[in-house]
Amino acid sequence: MKLKGKSHKFGDDISTDLIAPGRLFHLRTNLPELAKHVLEDADPEFAKKVNSGDFVVAGKNFGLGSSREHAPTIIKLAGVGAVLAQSFARIFYRNAINVGLPVLICDTTKIDDGDELEIDIEAGKIKNLTKNIDIETPPLSKAMLNILEDGGLVKHFKKHGDFKLD
Repeated sequence: MKLKGKSHKFGDDISTDLIAPGRLFHLRTNLPELAKHVLEDADPEFAKKVNSGDFVVAGKNFGLGSSREHAPTIIKLAGVGAVLAQSFARIFYRNAINVGLPVLICDTTKIDDGDELEIDIEAGKIKNLTKNIDIETPPLSKAMLNILEDGGLVKHFKKHGDFKLD
């Protein structure tokens, strides 16, 4: 899986409430509409400026808070290719993989807002094309790669009838 896009930089402790505002909970059954508001409490213009394939880049503890699957789902529906952070809340990380949204742990201090990135998820390589530097990320397991390649856990099970671990 190779991805290319522009970075949209956020700070530490981006909660699921900042990703999917609680005041818009009534839209939880209309995820495409909710996706129009993704991350608006962290950056009111984000949903308007993100392009398909772009990346959310953050600091520590991305996705803390509630375990709602809406948060990674609407990030994916907004067209984000992957989320890169120094660390993730555990349930957000798992929910993201389950909905088919790549999440990568890396040193995001070497990435600024608007940098062009190229990511090879399978190899665990991130290239900041703007700064001409390489950033390492731990490669995802084969099982996680299979789930991502199939578009999420539900699609993976429909395709294979079980986990395809290798």
